[in-house]
Amino acid sequence: MKIACVGGGPAGLYFSILMKRQDPSHDITVHERNPAGSTYGWGVTYWSELLEKLREGDPETAHAISQNSVSWTSGVAHVRDRTTVQPGDEGFGIGRHRLLELLAERARSLGVRVEYESEVTADALPDADLVVAGDGVHSAVRERYADRFGSDIALGRNAYIWLGTTKVFDSFTFSFQETDHGWIWAYGYPFSGEQSTCVIECSPRTLAGLGLDGMGEADGLARLEKIFADILDGHPLIGREKGDGAAQWLTFRTLTNRTWRHGDIVLLGDAAHTTHYSIGAGTTLALEDAICLARELGAQPDKQAALAAYERRRKADLLRLQSAARYSAQWYENLPRYIHLPPEQMFALLGQRHSPLLPYVPPQLYYRLDRAAGRLEALRRLKRWLGPKLARTSQSRALAPRKEAARQGAPHQEA
Repeated sequence: MKIACVGGGPAGLYFSILMKRQDPSHDITVHERNPAGSTYGWGVTYWSELLEKLREGDPETAHAISQNSVSWTSGVAHVRDRTTVQPGDEGFGIGRHRLLELLAERARSLGVRVEYESEVTADALPDADLVVAGDGVHSAVRERYADRFGSDIALGRNAYIWLGTTKVFDSFTFSFQETDHGWIWAYGYPFSGEQSTCVIECSPRTLAGLGLDGMGEADGLARLEKIFADILDGHPLIGREKGDGAAQWLTFRTLTNRTWRHGDIVLLGDAAHTTHYSIGAGTTLALEDAICLARELGAQPDKQAALAAYERRRKADLLRLQSAARYSAQWYENLPRYIHLPPEQMFALLGQRHSPLLPYVPPQLYYRLDRAAGRLEALRRLKRWLGPKLARTSQSRALAPRKEAARQGAPHQEA
């Protein structure tokens, strides 16, 4: 099969790797419009479940990604001058530039052509049996056929900016700071031994009140460094180099599509769907799309049937995460509802922000119910663990008189 991947992001590159491993005779080209090494973003996050899936698909890629990642096992929340620490699952971070570099190297080693500064326009698609549009939320291919795909974009309420810092966090770090114009907060996590990602978010009212919406990048970063001095420890924030000096404040775009395929075109990753960055799943979902698409194409001889199965399976898999992302975004959009709780309660509800019940239950009541449910579940687990032990103990006690009687040669009666 002749395959053209539009967009040299993680999804397109990993898909090309999997397809070449399936059948080296596939003719695959990845078209990336930007020069090699020029990528947006800082670090990306993932969890151990993804690493296991990558090992199944291509152990060499999984090993390279693992060797170039850093990890953490706890979360830290700073609220004003108070700090709360919570243990959690092991998380991983890797620089986006390094991730793309590793994937491109592996793809080329398998015979994939990775072409940089190769822009594909929607009116002049490559001549291929399959065109995989993995060119992001602003996908030119998808927008050309937006009516066929049934694209819909919903804008979030808050403003955010994606930054880097030389401060290397040792855990997933939150900082919530109150200003005269409302709350502003940061999420920070490491992605190498030298740098971390730092995403900063606030309401439009706070953004305007602090003057951040009208500041150039340099002045804005200086202002933010003062606000988040508690977690930066004197380290600078680093913006994206755009050349015009403007700060890159954004509003999150939640993208959905009625269908992900049109003729020989199929959507992948952010071109097909987006989930709010606060659940840290964007890159993971893109790679899982690539895994599913490659698996279906390898399992079914009919290409259109494979594309239909891919869309059906991935849409079903995404339902839960899309719901979680929606509620997570709403939790932050309604931060004043939770921020005045005691820090340990606020952090606990931060961890419960995916719950569809939380917006409708008074926060302190929800916290108490959640704690009670946790204790009940712990009690259930203890009873399940003790059950066989108690049964064995009772059985031993019941048998003891019989064994003793047998040793003494006395008769006994079965109950």
